Amino acid sequence: MADLVDITDPDDPRLADYRDLRDVELRKSLEAEHGLFLAEGEKVVRRALEAGHEARSFLMAPRWLDGLADVLAGSGGTCFVMPEPLIEQVTGFHVHRGALASLHRRPLPTVEEVLAGARSVLVLEDLVDHTNVGAAFRSGAALGFDAVLLAPRCADPLYRRAVKVGMGAVFATPWTRLPDWYDALPDLSGRGFTTVALTLSADSVPIEDAVAGVDRLALVLGSEGHGLSTRWETSADRRATIPMRAGIDSLNVAAADAVACYAAARR
Repeated sequence: MADLVDITDPDDPRLADYRDLRDVELRKSLEAEHGLFLAEGEKVVRRALEAGHEARSFLMAPRWLDGLADVLAGSGGTCFVMPEPLIEQVTGFHVHRGALASLHRRPLPTVEEVLAGARSVLVLEDLVDHTNVGAAFRSGAALGFDAVLLAPRCADPLYRRAVKVGMGAVFATPWTRLPDWYDALPDLSGRGFTTVALTLSADSVPIEDAVAGVDRLALVLGSEGHGLSTRWETSADRRATIPMRAGIDSLNVAAADAVACYAAARR
């Protein structure tokens, strides 16, 4: 059971995991160095622990203790209890979802392990916005995708914002990073997947046509700005687009991901 510890000093060194959460660069360095990530909100904290992640500690206001009593009873570590105004001083924002947990990262699985038994896979190239990565995981999980593969430069799906936006989908969906960016799509084709790249290429066809009849699908999306790299665009088996009215050529990548996942789920 997690030990309850009341803290009244926002500068207490034991709260280092939770300090200045708005500073993205600081968090990247801290979390990589110490092998941790943060979960925010009752549902997300529960899902992280149910997925087998071990808690380092918790931080919450007194009014949230009862609702998470079963979580604390089944977990180790320490639960730091503070009034909400002091928590805001520590974190730099209002923790309106009531609870934070610092959890240990686990080693990433291999591509082979992630793809085992998968029929529909999301493949993300260089999405650098944590909100978009979280949204992609959430849409994929909701619409039946079995796994997610990330190019090396994609944003961290375990960063607090990504986890929060994805409502913990990262804990339910097998994922890993691709070790070989250049030949990633040909490798997937060699494993029996049809790679369908969402892009405005001249030979793109409507997404419904591109996924029709596909058994094992790898749906490929590119970065928020320029989209897919030329290498990934040309090495995909098929290229697809989302038909839309004249004068509008694209959607936000998170919205495009949701539409494409829906079309793929109906194939």
